[in-house]
Amino acid sequence: MARLPYADITRPDIAPLAQQIAAERGSVLHLYRMLLNSPPVAQGWLNFLTAIRQKSSLNGAIREMVIMRVAAVNGAPYEAEQHAPIAIQEGMTREQVDALANWETSDLFDATQRAVLAYSDSMTRQIHVPDEVFTAASDHFNEREMVELTATIAAYNMVSRFLEATHIDSRDPV
Repeated sequence: MARLPYADITRPDIAPLAQQIAAERGSVLHLYRMLLNSPPVAQGWLNFLTAIRQKSSLNGAIREMVIMRVAAVNGAPYEAEQHAPIAIQEGMTREQVDALANWETSDLFDATQRAVLAYSDSMTRQIHVPDEVFTAASDHFNEREMVELTATIAAYNMVSRFLEATHIDSRDPV
């Protein structure tokens, strides 16, 4: 159960932004219902995550693989629940999604994916990325893609930390 109440999305000061979120995302998920307790934060979050998810040149399967891996490392089940279907829609296999917890010993990931997963793990666990890990990832991407990859990993670390600190759960009544 969430530690804070979810915002009433029918409140006059919140309703227009809630309608925008529903139009862009299909619905107002628990995460956004929590964020809407602060409309300026919710608006900034929406803009930032829209850029990450919908305006990036990064391959969708790579993006979703990173999001799923960050969720696994950070123990963020809500994030994983929301993104598993998207990951499969973007080209990951169900077997790859299931193997993310132990990707190092799996043969389901190619050299690019392994470099990305190592980079994601390093950014998430140690924050300070060793040169060899950065170089291994950057060998597969141009400068724009590396910025977008790095921003995606950072953004979803933010998402998982917010979700877990506030105890957002998709089974919570709203």
